[in-house]
Amino acid sequence: MAFSFSTWAIRNPVPPILLFVMLSLAGIVAFIQLPITAMPNVVTPVVNVLILQPGATPTELEAETTQKVEDAVASIPGIKRIISTVTEGQSMTQIEFNLDIGLDRATNDVRNAVAAIRQNLPATVREPIVRRASDTGRPVGIYIAEAPEMPMEDLSRFVDQSVARELLSLKGVSRVDRSGGSDQEISIVLDPATLAGLGISAADVSRQLASSNVNSPGGRFTLGATEYALRTIGRADSLEGLAATRIAVPGGREVKLSDIGAVSYGPSELRNITKVDGRPAVTFMVYKDPSVSEVSVAKAVRDRLEEVSKTRGVKFRVGFSDIDFVEIGYRATMFNFAEGALLTVLVVFLFLRDRRATLIAAVTIPLSIIPTFLVMQWLDFTLNMISLLAITLVTGVLVDDAIVEVENIERHMRAGKSPLQAAIEASDEIGLSVIATTLVICVVFVPVSFMGGLPGLYFRQFGLTVAIAAFFSLVVARLLTPMLASRLMKAPRADHARDGAMTSKYLAVVQWTLKHRIKTLVMTLVGVVASFGLVPLLPTGFMPYDDYSVSSISLEVPRGSTIEQTDQAAQRVAAVVSRHREVEYVLAMSGGNDGAVNKARLYVKLVPPSKRDISEREFTALVYPEIAKLADMRVSFDSLSGRKDVSIALVSDDDRALTQAADAIKRDMQKIPGLIAVDTSVGQEQPEIVVEMDPVKSAEFGITAQQVGEAVSISTIGDDIPRLSKFNYMSREIPVRVRLPREYGTDLSTLQNLKLRTASGDSVPLASVATLRFGKGPATIERYDRERRIDLEANLDGVALGTAMERINALPSLKNLSSSVRVLKTGDAEFVTELMVSFLKALGTGLFLVYAIQVLLYRDWLQPLARMLALPLSIGGAFLLLFVTGMELSLPALLGMLMLMGIADKNSILLVDAMLERIREGVPRFDAIMQACRARARPIVMTSVAMTAGMVPLAFGVSLDSAFRAPMAIAVIGGLISSTVLSLILVPVLFSFVHDIELWLARKFGSGRRAIVPNPA
Repeated sequence: MAFSFSTWAIRNPVPPILLFVMLSLAGIVAFIQLPITAMPNVVTPVVNVLILQPGATPTELEAETTQKVEDAVASIPGIKRIISTVTEGQSMTQIEFNLDIGLDRATNDVRNAVAAIRQNLPATVREPIVRRASDTGRPVGIYIAEAPEMPMEDLSRFVDQSVARELLSLKGVSRVDRSGGSDQEISIVLDPATLAGLGISAADVSRQLASSNVNSPGGRFTLGATEYALRTIGRADSLEGLAATRIAVPGGREVKLSDIGAVSYGPSELRNITKVDGRPAVTFMVYKDPSVSEVSVAKAVRDRLEEVSKTRGVKFRVGFSDIDFVEIGYRATMFNFAEGALLTVLVVFLFLRDRRATLIAAVTIPLSIIPTFLVMQWLDFTLNMISLLAITLVTGVLVDDAIVEVENIERHMRAGKSPLQAAIEASDEIGLSVIATTLVICVVFVPVSFMGGLPGLYFRQFGLTVAIAAFFSLVVARLLTPMLASRLMKAPRADHARDGAMTSKYLAVVQWTLKHRIKTLVMTLVGVVASFGLVPLLPTGFMPYDDYSVSSISLEVPRGSTIEQTDQAAQRVAAVVSRHREVEYVLAMSGGNDGAVNKARLYVKLVPPSKRDISEREFTALVYPEIAKLADMRVSFDSLSGRKDVSIALVSDDDRALTQAADAIKRDMQKIPGLIAVDTSVGQEQPEIVVEMDPVKSAEFGITAQQVGEAVSISTIGDDIPRLSKFNYMSREIPVRVRLPREYGTDLSTLQNLKLRTASGDSVPLASVATLRFGKGPATIERYDRERRIDLEANLDGVALGTAMERINALPSLKNLSSSVRVLKTGDAEFVTELMVSFLKALGTGLFLVYAIQVLLYRDWLQPLARMLALPLSIGGAFLLLFVTGMELSLPALLGMLMLMGIADKNSILLVDAMLERIREGVPRFDAIMQACRARARPIVMTSVAMTAGMVPLAFGVSLDSAFRAPMAIAVIGGLISSTVLSLILVPVLFSFVHDIELWLARKFGSGRRAIVPNPA
């Protein structure tokens, strides 16, 4: 006799009990220690190259720097794409490698490639910064510092020094970036007329000051028996001392710094302004390490800020943070799990009407999921949206095996057997079926964990979490369930073997289908085809819309506007938005991240959804027409990450054709109903002053273009920060910036008279070697694989993403593109395409493994087909219920359908196994089918209803966060209903057909082939 784990556990209860006590204790500890994050920690081989050249125009940076970097890294093996963004003074090139390339290797290759061309880059650029994209971490949130009695400059310094120091000492905090407030500097505003008279330039003054106003180490000196350290003191110790610094001028003369300019201490040039509801504010963004729990870091940050607030009198509050959404998702999953488990247990009780049997089935849920947390910790998983979704989805499945075991034991007890005997015989009888059904779930989901590309990295935790939990449910069902049943269950008081009304009606239907097999197949086929015909009618999308109570507005005013003018425009928008009762407060941050002072971003905090009548998306549609009427500004709503609902990209090496195509598509998109805030990434043109060198005169005087560029840059914005002189003030280093007065920019005469040092040591005005004129150039340049790129974006208003994309793709302007312009799949569109390809491959692999598992277990090639032919029935029901409820065919719905593949096959396995068992016992086929249907209908219905009960709270949104889970629940419920009803009716017919084929093959090829192969349980 084959060894049976169930029989062993029944006769030896201590080892399995001890095993699960230990697993449960370890699982609880692991659950407490598991990090809680928004998404899985996915490390992709992406390397960023950041190059700064203050004052350089995007066009100049693209030609002199960005293209050289792109050409240098393009030859590195394994590159997937190169994306560059060029703004004023900044070039960012992102190199993405194939997933099989190690991140360390990719970083070293890029660093070496950039170092090889460093001498070919302009001398005025700062040292290129090459770093892994993951090093930037993830922001925990935006925090607001408030201290009405403290000047803004003092509050800014307090955040930079005290707050940043306190937060950076916390485990997991990687960076603190301040916005708003002001920085301090020593400003030396030179007199242009005096400079011209002395024949000296601002660059000369800045260079002399940087070399003289410095402290330098001097080594060591031994005097007698004592060793002394040497250092040279050159820095001034007061503003008066700095003003008295001697500056050499042509002719061998010297002048005091105060004679050629005004020296003052104060705030630096304002490049950003932050306000909350119109009041100036200082905000800071806290970043975390990628591998650390976001919730724990956020809690540690809040606790430390409370301590600082009590001791220093500065109040802090959270402006915006997605940690709240992470916590909501976590609490929602725990709530849904408990709610689904409770409803599942209630369903089991309603069917079994036995408290002891219900308890035995119910204990499976915690004993399956708690050890799963232990394995998740071993695999370095986190509690994130993906793994929590797996836990939600698997709730109803965990109890299936136990239900089948308990129901079968109860059936044997009704035949007059003792609980011990019934447990041993029933568990052996159903053993192979239970193992097969659980392995089916595992092999369906494990391939999802090994999908190729980026989707595979994200969904690895999903598939393995489901498979691990299902495996533990099998172990519980085979070890604990029979053992507990043999000791806790009691023989029923009466024999309930007689069929009830529902069972009798069901058996009558099965009997009719067996007599009319062709009609049954035709009707089923028609139903399946009709349900699949609903697919074109379903709206399609990627991720369901969720209401985070935050609306983000991007604002751009005409180029050349001052930061004050940008702030005024932002406050006008904030005033319009604040009039709506749905708004709690508005945070306006003027001054773009790229240094452009004509850009602003407004974060609109909405009251919770329960306190307003419209959704976040409806709020956007309501407010956008109002702010779109405001003059002299471009506004658009986007997500917190800066992206809109719809985005397509065009690329070309022909700038003019690219711009014309983008403008034409934009005009057509504005006519599509359901699209609002249509815009392109083509920013406004940047006004420029172009300095054209005269090659003859510049060569005659020995003046280079680099020398002119440095002189102009230092005169207007001051020298680059790393080269600035420093001044010690209150234990801080304050930069000393030398420049010309701001008011001297009304005409070109100031720059034309700018003095330049010649090769002979004399000085000549800039006009002697160059011509100055006004011009325009792009403010932002985006590139993709060394070509120019333009994005077209829009928000959705009452239309699904798939529908919107179909309408966009049908536009004549998009279909009739120039041969030099092509459409590029980026963002969600690219990810969806890659996801669908990987998903279909994983599904195909899973179905093949389902068949292979059954062939190995049952040693039969044809009967597994009878079980698997019922799989399409579940998908048809899912499509039908999605259509009825108006849900989109999105990613969660696809994940629900994946679960249906395993569930539908489980039902078929239970039915077919019972039929085969009866036939092996010598029962005629018709009677064997009827007996199997009578025996297995109840557990099949019980497991399906139990899982449906677990999904109902999600489907109806009875949870803290159901927008993402609802489509999945709807798909599962629809598929469960159709697969359960149709499997109970169609599987007997399919089995009879396959059995006929087996008998025919046995007669055709001799008695050596057996139609039914017995297998021990």
